[in-house]
Amino acid sequence: MSFWSIYQHGFARVAACTGHTVIADPPANAEAVLRHARRCAEEGVAVAVFPELCLSGYAIDDLLLQDALLDDVETALATIVAGSADLLPVLVVGAPLRHRDRIFNCAVLVHRGRILGVVPKSYPPNYREFYERRQIAGGDGERGGTIRLGGADVPFGVDLLFAATDLPGLVLHAEVCEDMWVPVPPSAEAALAGATVLVNLSGSPITVGRAEDRKLLCRSASSRCLSAYVYAAAGLGESTTDLSWDGQTLIYENGELLAETERFPLGEQYAVADVDLDLLRQERQRMGTFGDNRRTHAARTDDFRTVSFELAPPTTTDLGLRRRVERFPFVPADADRLALDCYEAYNIQVAGLQQRLASIGGPKVVIGVSGGLDSTHALIVAARAMDRAGRPRSDILAFTLPGFATSDHTKDNAHRLMRALGVTAAELDITPTARLMLKEIGHPFAAGEPVYDVTFENVQAGLRTDYLFRLANQRGGIVLGTGDLSELALGWSTYGVGDQMSHYNVNSGVPKTLIQHLIRWVVGSEQFDEETGKILTAILDTEISPELVPGEEMQSTESKIGPYALHDFTLFHVLRYGFRPAKIAFLAWHAWHDRENGAWPPGFPEDERGTYDLAAIRHWLEVFIRRFFAFSQFKRSAMPNGPKVSAGGSLSPRGDWRAPSDGTAQAWLRDLERVDLREPGA
Repeated sequence: MSFWSIYQHGFARVAACTGHTVIADPPANAEAVLRHARRCAEEGVAVAVFPELCLSGYAIDDLLLQDALLDDVETALATIVAGSADLLPVLVVGAPLRHRDRIFNCAVLVHRGRILGVVPKSYPPNYREFYERRQIAGGDGERGGTIRLGGADVPFGVDLLFAATDLPGLVLHAEVCEDMWVPVPPSAEAALAGATVLVNLSGSPITVGRAEDRKLLCRSASSRCLSAYVYAAAGLGESTTDLSWDGQTLIYENGELLAETERFPLGEQYAVADVDLDLLRQERQRMGTFGDNRRTHAARTDDFRTVSFELAPPTTTDLGLRRRVERFPFVPADADRLALDCYEAYNIQVAGLQQRLASIGGPKVVIGVSGGLDSTHALIVAARAMDRAGRPRSDILAFTLPGFATSDHTKDNAHRLMRALGVTAAELDITPTARLMLKEIGHPFAAGEPVYDVTFENVQAGLRTDYLFRLANQRGGIVLGTGDLSELALGWSTYGVGDQMSHYNVNSGVPKTLIQHLIRWVVGSEQFDEETGKILTAILDTEISPELVPGEEMQSTESKIGPYALHDFTLFHVLRYGFRPAKIAFLAWHAWHDRENGAWPPGFPEDERGTYDLAAIRHWLEVFIRRFFAFSQFKRSAMPNGPKVSAGGSLSPRGDWRAPSDGTAQAWLRDLERVDLREPGA
């Protein structure tokens, strides 16, 4: 396979087109459709959607009943069919067509020189400014039929799906304008029947507020139906006798807006986006109620007809990627969305801890504070939980437990933060006990040798946890865990009597890349006083380190296990969508190869805005695969309670992630090996 082709990674490029309609001039409108189609073909578009009645014009009233016009529409349709012979996209065009002594407002699907099928509008409106039923017949009862077009009988009805035989997951369904506005849209039944890309050809005159209503309906349809929704509305050229038109185009996928165009355009324009068919399929696999709902409505959905076609997409061409890929999928780049996410995440943690303390008799909280990000965040969560419960912060028993490599900087930050928050603070040096343990087990360090192996590190990590549990026993408290979601994914924790264990862990659902933004939000939203905010800002500037090995240079976690930016990127796409490693590498390259491409989260330090080439992405992806799938599940299988925070998922064996502790990583490693992961031109 070509690593660089979107069509090799489960994407389908779609376009929502709008332009200048010429009233009652089908030949001119057909040429406009083909002009758009040729341009879409050059860009590798698989599906191009046009407005309602785009071949005749929508707002032409009784002209729809004129034979001369309807003859021209059929001729124009034949022109489009002929012109599509060598073009890639499936063209979905709007046309009034005669059938059984009535006129139907239709979506006609054309591909590579043939008409695949015709879908009539189910619900022509007859209220307020609309008077369609004067000319148009309702198509809601049309199922299982055919229509005569171009000398051939082609499938006709609202029960049609159009499936690409060579692009798994691309299954189209068309509905027309008003069909989207009814309580049970035709597209909902079609999605249950298997459609993944729902398209809407719309006339839809514009009035104040209607554009937002359309977005609401498109978004909700794509979210409820676990689908893409492609919407194209009429623009300039339509009659302005009583109405006006804005040419709105929208592309949604599973509730997310992928693309839209400027409204009230002066000329032709189109929104283009790459729809992730793998994502939609994975969502439907995971959400069992989707299938349950299909069975409930089986009487309507089981008899849908499928029209197959061969798309023949370009599988060896680098078409780029026409969708936004967040560098930090757990951390939105949009400032308002990030602020809302941080508000919710912080309060999920606070409320979770408050409830747990209340339900077990209101014990004190015992926490180890290192001066690093994770323990800092857990501490400020605990402080706010005490505030909400009306309890003094002195009920938080915070201990800093310096070891062989604890720096003065982090220890000082820990003491300053504990004082500023008004918790009960203490220091307990673990080095004498660690020396004794190392001596008693015969470790070379006890004899003066500079051996800093995993035993040396875990003696310290284990003692810290052991002390905290015994202090909790002694002083009527519970141990609050501080380890985060990213560390759980990588197994970067000491099992059992170590930082893997606690009585309750508020950070277990929070990825490393989000924690810094949570702390930044706590500072910016003034959850605590100014002095506490200054200390939290200083902690944000400290490098992530376990501080277990003595030496002149601070021990760097990321230099050993890799950048959390890439690991969290992989974690999100593995945990949330079950994507293949090769696809994750493709997405990661598009997100990370150019620091100027795409937005960064608000407040992200300028000097930390780095890039990763494909070699680095592949290397750290393999590290993640080995650690996540083959090494660390046993730690997650025994993890303590803690709240799920991100929609990206959690690793609780009681919740989002259930896996065998003795699994292997071979399937994922084989997927990574099967593609040529080299930079373009290498």
